Amino acid sequence: MTDSTQKSGLVWLWLSLLLFAVDYVTKAAVMDSMKLYESIELLPFFNFTYMHNYGAAFSFLSEAGGWQRWFLSSIAVAISALLLYWLRKLPANNWVLCGAYSLVLAGAIGNLVDRLVHGYVIDFLHFYYQNWHYPAFNIADMAIVGGAGLLLFDAFKGDSSQEKKS
Repeated sequence: MTDSTQKSGLVWLWLSLLLFAVDYVTKAAVMDSMKLYESIELLPFFNFTYMHNYGAAFSFLSEAGGWQRWFLSSIAVAISALLLYWLRKLPANNWVLCGAYSLVLAGAIGNLVDRLVHGYVIDFLHFYYQNWHYPAFNIADMAIVGGAGLLLFDAFKGDSSQEKKS
């Protein structure tokens, strides 16, 4: 297959759409069935705890007074546009980078929709051990972390097939 007939990485948008839908449905289920700060124990170290995050990761900027909503939304839009551009430039068979970009895109858009619609991000996955608590997160956050992990994998693995051709 030549470069001109090769499919672009945009064919991976199905993954972004799927994860966005899962994120949206889980957040809607939590909002519909739980009260804010309500916690349901599922395992001795894991709860569903309904929370609002007005900031970014680990509640960074959550007490900033409101401007952070638009700042973080702008960043999400810019990153999403850049990821779509990169996906368009990538060949679809580059599963590591296409998967990474698609995962980060899903998470960025999932949290962007929350910020635009509600003014905060809905978090509900809560891990803890005794008095130690990991900050609550959601499916969009998991997608972003998974995508970042694939980017790290790609950075350390490199493209051995390209290296062999050189």
